[in-house]
Formats: sequence, structure tokens, C-alpha cells
Amino acid sequence: MSVAENILLGRLPEKKILGQSVIHWGAVYTRAEEILRGLGVTIDVHAPAGTLGVAQQQSVEIAKAMSYNPSILILDEPTSALAQQETERLFSLLKTLSTRGVVLLYITHRLQELKEIADTVTALRNGSLVGTIDITEATPSTIVHMMFGETVQRARPTDLPAPTEPFLEVRSFSRHGAFHDVSFSVKRGEVLGIAGLLGSGRTELLRAIFGADPADSGEIIIDGQHVKPERPEQMRDLGVALTPENRKDQGLVQLLSTRVNLCLASLNRVVSRGFLTADRENNIVRKNVRELDITVANTDAPVAFLSGGNQQKVVVGKWLNTNPRLVLLDEPTRGIDVQAKQQMFQIIWDMSRRGIGCIVVSSELEELLDICHRILIMRQGRIIGDVRPGEITLENLFAVCMKEEV
Repeated sequence: MSVAENILLGRLPEKKILGQSVIHWGAVYTRAEEILRGLGVTIDVHAPAGTLGVAQQQSVEIAKAMSYNPSILILDEPTSALAQQETERLFSLLKTLSTRGVVLLYITHRLQELKEIADTVTALRNGSLVGTIDITEATPSTIVHMMFGETVQRARPTDLPAPTEPFLEVRSFSRHGAFHDVSFSVKRGEVLGIAGLLGSGRTELLRAIFGADPADSGEIIIDGQHVKPERPEQMRDLGVALTPENRKDQGLVQLLSTRVNLCLASLNRVVSRGFLTADRENNIVRKNVRELDITVANTDAPVAFLSGGNQQKVVVGKWLNTNPRLVLLDEPTRGIDVQAKQQMFQIIWDMSRRGIGCIVVSSELEELLDICHRILIMRQGRIIGDVRPGEITLENLFAVCMKEEV
């Protein structure tokens, strides 16, 4: 359905024609445009919602909720797919609603947001109330302790190898309307970050490298071999893997079990003469659950039953089973809690130690500074910078991504 239909679903304006009530489509689109304009969001209200990016879909969902003029508004991870500017716009709106007496229940894993938006902070653990504190007492360490008890915050290990041997080289890579003349290289075991706002071309670049979308020009060299990415299967066989931005729709088959999802990309390892071999499959699954610390009661239950963090581990495990040499991680920590993020960082660092290169796209720029050897800065489809974490502050990195002077 269209953006307008999603916003006004179940209450589409009507008009009378020859005594019959019919949908007043002009009023539908006009009202939807008014709601979006009030949020400071520009989206084509005629566009099918399924064609929008994750961030735009999130904005449509928020617009739908706001169209009811609620007295209580519950927001569950509303900024998980929003860029910095979009987040600031949302916060401005929420503060306005608060002054009008609207009660806001705001659920987030982004602890740094709480100082900007919250009056009090309540923590739950294992379904039970831990406590509520005033925002003036809510330091990050205090909140993490309330959420998880004793949790170790991991810094980038000092024993990560210094990558020297190139594995992937991208030369003058272009896709019309997405990215243009992109060139860079990745070394074996290197953790390379790509920073940029939503819409800068980061996701499109990873998909084109993986062969999920065609590039218009340019070339890729993998381990000295010139390659034209045409299909994901081709790139998988060359040692490249992609964990997509939208894990639920693109990384997993929700109705299938955790066990099946973990084996989907590496069926050649569990198939013998055209038949699945249960022993091989179970060996792979047990190893994944143990090494990736996947919390799952029953690996034969649908993967949809798992938390976001455990689903993300399943996506990563699925591709590790293909023995990759380069893993493309698009928003690997989106919508997962602090503890699961720390575990995901450890998985990335373990891959680096094993000589597996990683390209990490993240809207959480502070995470790139924490986990990467090197960071490319992407803006409007072009690579406009190449920095090391020790050479740039978080504030300056944000500023460069947003095209501000530093």
C-alpha cells in the first residue's frame, strides 16, 4: 500500500458519489502530506511503503502514531534506523509533545539518547522491574548495571594483527543514483568502517560488491583476481559474505528454525548426494551456538522467536559457515542491547584475528571509532575521507559526514 494508506489505514477519508460512500483519495493524500510536513519529513505519499528504505519506513510508522494525536505515546526503538539529523528532528517533536502534556514511554538501547529526551529512566531485567531513577543520576555505567548486572565494556584489543596483505580492491566503482567512482582496498584481517549518513550510498555499495545489485562501471579485484560481481552465489564462492541491514526481511527466513537458518548459506557442507545429513547439520549448529554464544532454548523453533541480538548472531553464523575471507556487515548492532553489542564486537575482532577482513557500515559512529582499524567517510555516494580512529574525534567525524566545516 502507499505511504498515505499506511498512515491513515482504517480511517481513510470518504465522500459521497451518487449516494454511495467512496474513498476520497485527494483528501487521503492531502492529509498524509500534512502529517508528514508537521514532522518535518519529506516522503512521496503516493510511493508504495515497501519501496522505502528502513529509515523512511520508520518515519511513516511514527507519522501514523502521531496522526492519532495521542495523550500517551509509546515509542519502541524509534531511532534505530534514523540518521543523526532525523533523530534530532524526532526529539524536537517529542519535546513539543511533552510540553503539551503527552506522556512518552520511550524504549531505547541507545543510552546516549536518554540525557536528551528522558526525565526518568526505568530498567527491566528478565521481565522484572529493577528500578527507576532520575535522569540526573542516570550515568551510562549506572544504567548498564541496572540492565545487566556486572557487564564488561570491551575496548578494542591490543592483540589485533596489523593488516598488511591486501585481499579486496575496489576501483572506480559506480552505480547510477547510488554511488560514484568509489575506490578503496581492504586487507586480510582488517576491520574497515564506512561512516556516513543514511542515503550516503553505504548500503548500496555493499550490495553491489556482493553482487546483489548490479554496478554500472568499475572493477573489483579479489586476491589478485579481476571479478565482475553478478550474483551473491558467485561472491560467496569467492569468499565474500554479506550480513544485510534488514536482518528480518533479508538475512533470515523467519518461519524456519534457527538450525535451518544457520545452514542456509552452506548447504554444500550438510548435503550428501542431494540429501541433508542430520549429523553434519547438528555439528555445525552446535558449534555456532557455542562459539557465538547464541541464547536459544530450541534450535528447531522458528528463528523469529529469538531476540534481535541472537537473530543477528544467527545471520553472522550463517555466513561464517561458508568459511568467508571477507564479511560485509551492514548495521550489525542495529536494535540490539548493550550486552549483545559487546558480543558482536568480540565476534568481529575474532574474525580479524583469523585473518578475515570486515567492512562495517554503522550509523553509530562511536562504534566505528571503537572497533575499526580504519574508517572511510562516505557522503552523497562518494568516498571523501580515509581516517584512523586515533586521528579524528567523534564530533569531527559527525561534522564531516554532515558536510559541516571542521
